[in-house]
Amino acid sequence: LYNKSNYPPYAGGGGFVMDGALAKRLHKTSETLELYPIDDVFLGMCLEVLKVSPVGHEGFKTFGIVKNKNSKMNKEPCIFRGMLVVHKLLPPELLQMWDLV
Repeated sequence: LYNKSNYPPYAGGGGFVMDGALAKRLHKTSETLELYPIDDVFLGMCLEVLKVSPVGHEGFKTFGIVKNKNSKMNKEPCIFRGMLVVHKLLPPELLQMWDLV
């Protein structure tokens, strides 16, 4: 489905932060490309057209977090303080994380 050997740089799913002007430009660009079935990659394809490179941030844990094996969630709110998006947490774990923070 993809005619290049590598995907363009893209933001790994779960969430991202951008300003409204970029969101509008992405919307217009998305209408000019053939829809790709992997949403993260499609976003990267649109960013590539706009010559915008995604930038990583340590607060986005797209592969989840390593939990302390001795404790359900570490019970230490400081571990979650700088996190913005965390994949692979179940809904009760997310609620517990927000209660801790």
